[in-house]
Amino acid sequence: MRVLLVEDDTMIAQTVQAALKDASYATDWVKDGHAALTAVACQTYDLMLLDLHLPGKDGFAVLDGVRAGGHDMPVLILTARDGLDDRLRGLDAGADDYVVKPFEMAELLARMRAVLRRKGGSAKPMLGNGNLVLDPATREASLGDGMPVTLSNREFALLQALLIRPGAILSRSDLEDRIYGWGDEVESNAVEYLIHALRRKLGSATIKNVRGVGWMVSKNV
Repeated sequence: MRVLLVEDDTMIAQTVQAALKDASYATDWVKDGHAALTAVACQTYDLMLLDLHLPGKDGFAVLDGVRAGGHDMPVLILTARDGLDDRLRGLDAGADDYVVKPFEMAELLARMRAVLRRKGGSAKPMLGNGNLVLDPATREASLGDGMPVTLSNREFALLQALLIRPGAILSRSDLEDRIYGWGDEVESNAVEYLIHALRRKLGSATIKNVRGVGWMVSKNV
């Protein structure tokens, strides 16, 4: 999962970015509204975390620009503005949820999982294809009736990207986008190594290779 964090408070942003990295999210951080819109124009994101009080363009202007540009990624507002009018304005402008500062990271992560489930058309807390099941809260995966196995951060990120769209083929660059944020060193053959590790834990047929195109998990096994 790739997240765009739009926050001008360095202390808050660094804390959130570190927590998101620990939770297996590839996170890009920008400090103002203009940079946020530029980032969205250049990169595909699964979710945006958006502060309202920003230099240049405020969060409401960013949200308007994102939705006017046809981007349907979930947007979760993070702000100290807790007035009812601000909350209603944000939600009516196209935000998917609203978290008031200060907040607990556990709550933020839970709300992120919830809006991503809704975006994927599912109210269920688990991701799966009828046989393979992934729990985003615990980062454990299981195959059939087998015991759950714990995944590393990047194993989880890769498998989550595939299970959000079972049946879709994701290329190497698609998967790297979900694993690495700006400034992260992209390791040689990292995708192949992670897929090998996942197959070793969950079975060789779990992830299919479409030669010359990419990888997929089967839809509705």
